[in-house]
Amino acid sequence: MSIAAHRRLTTESWESLLRTQVAMMRELHKEPSFKELGSREYDILYNLSRCPSGWLRLNDLNDHVLLTQPSISRMVDRLEARGLIQRKTAENDRRGVLIGLTEEGSALQKKVGRAHVQNIMELMEVALSDDEMRTLLEITSKLSASVQGH
Repeated sequence: MSIAAHRRLTTESWESLLRTQVAMMRELHKEPSFKELGSREYDILYNLSRCPSGWLRLNDLNDHVLLTQPSISRMVDRLEARGLIQRKTAENDRRGVLIGLTEEGSALQKKVGRAHVQNIMELMEVALSDDEMRTLLEITSKLSASVQGH
């Protein structure tokens, strides 16, 4: 394959991945559950729900969500004001602040999460077989590992 053909294939692959992700996110944002809790808010609650201790440093949360650090701080303030997350001082570092879900936040994350997973399944199952989904997972995992290796 020529360099020009390789460059074109690489660019077309990237554009396809990006445009597909955007199209799917637009469809998922139509979910009624995202009127109660925005997808970015859900992203924060979801990542907190996956934390084994139930608590995460704000800086560590930044590594897992799709927002910038200033946006995360403002979002955390809003979620705390709504009673969905809480803060506490880190025991081993009095300057560190940990955030975690409240009972209300955990319940809302589960409720929205169930609807979100159902909608993801409906979009994915129509288009891809289980083998194709495994291949997609393998490909996106390779891309993610490559980016993290940089």
